[in-house]
Amino acid sequence: MNILDSFSLSGKVIVVTGGTGVLGESFVKAIAQAGGKIAILGRDKEKAALRVTQAEAFGAEALAIIADVLDKEDIIRAKNDILNHFGTIDGLVNAAGGNIPGAIINPDQNLFDAEISDTIRAIELNLYGTLIPTHIFGRVIAEKGKGSIVNISSLAASQAITRGLGYNVAKHGIDGYTKWMATELALRYGDKVRVNSIAPGVFLTDQNRSLLTDTDGNFTDRAQKFVSSTPFSRLGDPQELAGTLIYLLSDASAFVNGERIFVDGGFNAWSGV
Repeated sequence: MNILDSFSLSGKVIVVTGGTGVLGESFVKAIAQAGGKIAILGRDKEKAALRVTQAEAFGAEALAIIADVLDKEDIIRAKNDILNHFGTIDGLVNAAGGNIPGAIINPDQNLFDAEISDTIRAIELNLYGTLIPTHIFGRVIAEKGKGSIVNISSLAASQAITRGLGYNVAKHGIDGYTKWMATELALRYGDKVRVNSIAPGVFLTDQNRSLLTDTDGNFTDRAQKFVSSTPFSRLGDPQELAGTLIYLLSDASAFVNGERIFVDGGFNAWSGV
């Protein structure tokens, strides 16, 4: 196979959870441009329909499904809808996640007064919101003996990032789960079933906008700290995740399994000196 052809997703059916989010949008566009067929999962019907239109603009076939990644029955229904429409599943991108307002601990707040239930909700969204879809969609991939699952890790899984306890805990869990599932699937189903993760740097999204920008759109002190700690001296653009995603979903990464790839402008590599 020509090396360039190995990056193609032509004929492959890729499920994207959290497809209505900012990062999900970049993933949907990238998969469409790589020739894949896309099942877009999210809770916002209007945005899901928009993602379908965006995918179709690149000539891709896309299906919007309204579903909650924390609802097992919702995901089973989504799986059946996808199989009825496309016939199979070749890849899964677990892009649902992010932080929730109540789980963010402010600097002037007593650490031990933080509402633990909000922290648990953040853990559930990011960790269980990956486990549930993987165990339902991933079964289709495993039983056909070929396919790729891509989870979303974080800088917070390698370095402590203040204020978001639940998010930090969940992303550490994602890293452990990625390695565990990659190992189990390969041993049980063979060398063509893979699980890896992407660890994005800091990207401006709807969920973190209030932490990174003020009401005038200027960077907060927190955002500036991220920029100052990144050798590229800027935040990332969601489109800059596209190449790594396509690499991991495609046959170009056929011998890559259980790995975490940082896309962070050098943040994780730099000591600050």
